[in-house]
Amino acid sequence: MSEREPRVRPADEAERIEVKAGTATTTQVLLGPEHGTPNFAMRRFTMGAGGGMPYHTNTVEHEQFVLRGKARIRIGDAVHEVKAEDVLYIPAGVPHSYEVLEAPFEFLCMVPNKPDTITIIEE
Repeated sequence: MSEREPRVRPADEAERIEVKAGTATTTQVLLGPEHGTPNFAMRRFTMGAGGGMPYHTNTVEHEQFVLRGKARIRIGDAVHEVKAEDVLYIPAGVPHSYEVLEAPFEFLCMVPNKPDTITIIEE
């Protein structure tokens, strides 16, 4: 697909993939390089009851928009409780984690179309 071609498709057509590093967590690539987007990928994460992600780093930045639910998110040394309509910016390399407080916790996550390495931080 060319990056100059618009795209419209139902989000639920995107395959749900289990996030192995997480607990009760799935992701979907709603738009990404395979859809012809030149700069960013849009992903949807869904975390169930008791779900979350351990403290980790990524090599790419994250811009996130919370759709529903509540979670405790640690970014660096700061802890935030987030809910629907909250937005987050997590710079590349900054450690962060997620703990679901109200499931399902669901958010959109936009990242650059660059290689991303996840490193779990043992505490």
